[in-house]
Amino acid sequence: MNQTVNYQMTILVPIFNEEDNIKRLENVLSSYLNISKIKSCILLINDGSNDGSLEMIKEVCNNNNDFFYISLKSNSGLSAAMKAGIDYTFSPYVAYIDADLQTVPDDFNLLIPYIEDYELVTGIRAARKDTVVKKMSSKIANNFRRFMTKDDAQDTGCPLKIIKTECAKKIPFFKGMHRFLPALILLQNGRVKQLPVRHFPRIAGVAKYNLANRLISPLVDCFAYRWMKKRYINYNVNENNL
Repeated sequence: MNQTVNYQMTILVPIFNEEDNIKRLENVLSSYLNISKIKSCILLINDGSNDGSLEMIKEVCNNNNDFFYISLKSNSGLSAAMKAGIDYTFSPYVAYIDADLQTVPDDFNLLIPYIEDYELVTGIRAARKDTVVKKMSSKIANNFRRFMTKDDAQDTGCPLKIIKTECAKKIPFFKGMHRFLPALILLQNGRVKQLPVRHFPRIAGVAKYNLANRLISPLVDCFAYRWMKKRYINYNVNENNL
């Protein structure tokens, strides 16, 4: 039996070559589990790391009862890692945070009071601690995405989210999907709540994004989303005898 069924919320942490961050991840996430407003566990997703991340992940899980892991055979990207995590989650809620800890798990407690009334509760990074280039490229891509999707999401790239698992499993996944979570929840006629959360500088490891995958790819992905939106199938079963 998948052990996430024993928890109310599973926190996904995609990891690619983050060996310098994993000990800090263990400390910060285990501390959060002690104060979480609902019973939660951690699912570390090794996205084909080629450093020592996987060995460290296994050690973390051996040392902590509420930590679990899956490991992808090869590096497949953030959207694939998130899909794998959602596929392996059977708690009522699935959450997401980045391994760089520029957002902190303690702020999940700001989102949790709203999870019964909204299908997606997402953070808005307040006072972002990023480089000028990173902030400007994100702003351009975010404004264009909002124009194309009409989702009114102020900060779709914020790596702090909680989704009802049944809705997360219905999301049509594709490369770049993680940039469109609010829009994809709205396709299900779901409700989205946005709340300010804290943001911090990266203090260990190396960012995996550059101008091409932070600006150019999101712009191209917007057209893929528009194509899919016109063909999206939405249904609700009224009765069955299964």
